[in-house]
Amino acid sequence: MAELTTQAPTQTIAPYGLMAEFTEPGQLVTAARKAHDAGFRNMDAYSPMPIHGLFEALGRRHTGMPQIVLAGGLIGCFGGFYLCYYMTVTAYAHNTGGRPVYSWPAYIPITFECTVLIAALFAVFGLLAINGFPAPYHPVFNVPEFLRASQDRFFLAIFADDPQFDLPKTREFLQSLSPTGVTEFEE
Repeated sequence: MAELTTQAPTQTIAPYGLMAEFTEPGQLVTAARKAHDAGFRNMDAYSPMPIHGLFEALGRRHTGMPQIVLAGGLIGCFGGFYLCYYMTVTAYAHNTGGRPVYSWPAYIPITFECTVLIAALFAVFGLLAINGFPAPYHPVFNVPEFLRASQDRFFLAIFADDPQFDLPKTREFLQSLSPTGVTEFEE
């Protein structure tokens, strides 16, 4: 009688993306611009310092963060002013020394403080919401060379869910940009 044997299928892990390493910030900006011109849209750049022009080279558009902070400031301003007005005119109206109950110059410090406080809170929570809230893990941390991203290296990562991503073609494209190395990273 023959025995039936079953083999577990070998599981291949799909790459999360490819990462190119550069030694100079200018190389990274040029590579990001060429990648964007080649049609790649889901990519990111990592560097130890801010680089002028990198944001535009990646094809990023500006967020609505200034409008979010402005809305928070206006809400804080009107809310602080209304709080003072309500307390001194409606809730606790006191005639002190014959002064008028509604005296707006006394409201300025509270109005200013509420404006700054609410605008700052909108900035913090708006930033967290736009950036996808804190994520303590990202697959790029699996690349050993990525440890130098906070020291002296510059990285361009193209993610596998990009519509233009094809592993061999993307690797060839990244190698044509003259990087120090191209690394495949998994989730």
